[in-house]
Amino acid sequence: MNWHALKEKLDLYEKLMRLDKPIGILLLLWPTFWALWLSALGQPDWTVVWVFALGTVLMRSAGCVINDYADRDFDKHVERTKERPLTAGKVTTKEALWLFAGLSLAAFALVLMLRNSLVIWLSVPALFLAASYPFTKRFFAIPQAYLGIAFGFGIPMAYAAHLDRVPAEAWWLLLANVFWAVAYDTEYAMVDREDDLKIGIKTSAITFGRFDVAAVMACYAVTLGIIGGIGYSRQLGWPFYAGLAAAAGIMAVHYTWIRGRERMPCFKAFLHNNYVGAAIFVGIVVSYLIP
Repeated sequence: MNWHALKEKLDLYEKLMRLDKPIGILLLLWPTFWALWLSALGQPDWTVVWVFALGTVLMRSAGCVINDYADRDFDKHVERTKERPLTAGKVTTKEALWLFAGLSLAAFALVLMLRNSLVIWLSVPALFLAASYPFTKRFFAIPQAYLGIAFGFGIPMAYAAHLDRVPAEAWWLLLANVFWAVAYDTEYAMVDREDDLKIGIKTSAITFGRFDVAAVMACYAVTLGIIGGIGYSRQLGWPFYAGLAAAAGIMAVHYTWIRGRERMPCFKAFLHNNYVGAAIFVGIVVSYLIP
């Protein structure tokens, strides 16, 4: 294989792993960072932070690969996804599976660096969740809830890394992430609703029907309520609540974008959730810096 062909293949792998679209990585990183700072009372172990950051990138990439593998026969019927490398035949299924295995093993190697048996054991269900999520779209009415668990499983792992245990707070934070994921991924699903109806994939946008916008806003509200309760129990200061207020303001903007149920504004709202996660994270960090 010459250099040009190798570069072309690597570019295809990059697209398969969605490294050219960092928004998905950030949607996994923010909840993990929330957990890392909360579990360490604002002073996280920086080795742990780097391991989780790199691990999140690897597992998100692995998740994208297995998602495209599972949806390869569906994606060709959806306008937005028909040119993805796997469904377009530019990458073989065997290559995709090997890539998924390699990324998963690399992430597991990072976990081993922490030498924490609880984190190692928690990495097993984390891998299962990442690998199985794409197949839930065949039979779960709201697969986005399953996605929220898969995307947020770094939360209990982060608490385990710092505390060597997983307190109830971690599971509450994971629940908040589930509601947030249902909200933003419903916005995403609203983009493909017509195509998904034709090919028989189940999504929250289809399940919620005409109540989709109300469901998104209700999930946003529950997310803020749970995170607010955690901050209240921690006696976090005004910066934390300022971060929540900023997140709420961003969510309100999303309402103005999705209420018309038009494809591009809904997709814009989905992408904009990066700022929701960032606002909450900044509020947590500054709360520990300014008692």
